[in-house]
Amino acid sequence: MSPFSARTDFPRAWNPLARALAERRARGLPLLDLTETNPTRVGLPTPEPALLASPGALGYTPEPQGLLPAREAVAAHLASRGARVWPEHLVLSASTSESYGWLFKLLCEPGDNVLVPAPSYPLFEYLTRLEGVETRTYCLPRAHGFGLDVGEVAAARDARTRAVLVVNPGNPTGHYLQEGELEALGALCAETGMALLCDEVFSDFAWDEEPGRVATVAGRALPMPTFSLSGLSKVAGLPGLKLGWIHVGGPDAVRDEALARLELVADTYLSVSTPVQLALPGLLAHAPRFQAALLERVRENRRRLLQARPKEARWSVVPAQGGWSTVLRLPREPGEEATCLALLDEGVGVQPGYFYDFTGGAFLVLSLLPPPDVFSAAMEPLARVLAASG
Repeated sequence: MSPFSARTDFPRAWNPLARALAERRARGLPLLDLTETNPTRVGLPTPEPALLASPGALGYTPEPQGLLPAREAVAAHLASRGARVWPEHLVLSASTSESYGWLFKLLCEPGDNVLVPAPSYPLFEYLTRLEGVETRTYCLPRAHGFGLDVGEVAAARDARTRAVLVVNPGNPTGHYLQEGELEALGALCAETGMALLCDEVFSDFAWDEEPGRVATVAGRALPMPTFSLSGLSKVAGLPGLKLGWIHVGGPDAVRDEALARLELVADTYLSVSTPVQLALPGLLAHAPRFQAALLERVRENRRRLLQARPKEARWSVVPAQGGWSTVLRLPREPGEEATCLALLDEGVGVQPGYFYDFTGGAFLVLSLLPPPDVFSAAMEPLARVLAASG
């Protein structure tokens, strides 16, 4: 009998791509890394470190939901995006991942399940399993631009489904939730008793404006328990400072009960550090500067990618509306992994679509964050390998 929990028995075998990448790095060969998504490593603006040395930084005032000035700063940030919210409806955590853990504790008994989108970022299976919760996948149809189809959500649920998770905009697909999609989802949740968890970490990064797009569910009058999640990692490009937030919404009585229960959960952990909470107003004041620089970078790199694609190419850039990544659709042969390995031989790192549960074709995922010289240098070998494989 194993002394370890089955919840932590995740597969650890390396796939061929991971092995080839490790071998390349061990040999000291150069790499044009189009998988880089760490905003602190690509030359984007950062705030003054002195913000973390504010008076009282070494003090300790345990406040389960987070210090009030910090929650007021988050409320002001959300208000700047059109959300009418109050600090008392916010709960601070050490990260969006921790927020998910708390919400799965709040909503689910062991063996219950939550609905997660596919394709999407490969994180939710780990977070749910560590809480003794299962996932059921609902499809984001390519025919809808990888947008939400409430019929797919309804078909995926069963008697033990407690919540549906929406990523807005999708990561890496970049599709924003639309007003009609949210209305239909709200009706389904109200009918079936599901809560809505809306991951909005990339929602500040729209590439353009479009009517009918949902920027945030925070502050919306929705008929189900609603939790919108975000944090400093993406909003201000500061993943190392470890601060996230949950806005709790929905019908008043349900919202207040959720807040009371979350307060006890958060009080059990008290995980958010005092220095980052005290610095939060200044850190969020820095966010517009960071976001403007990042959006300029992302738009320009995407322009370079579109320009590098020959008109007759059999591969295409999937339309999207925001985020930090882009998706390429390829011919089915020779396939995702073979194409990634061929690109790696040319010194270009990309990710296969199966990392994100893409189905119905072959896809590659590229980060749009790398510095312009890196991204530009990767375009010629990228186009050459894709032309040869197509």
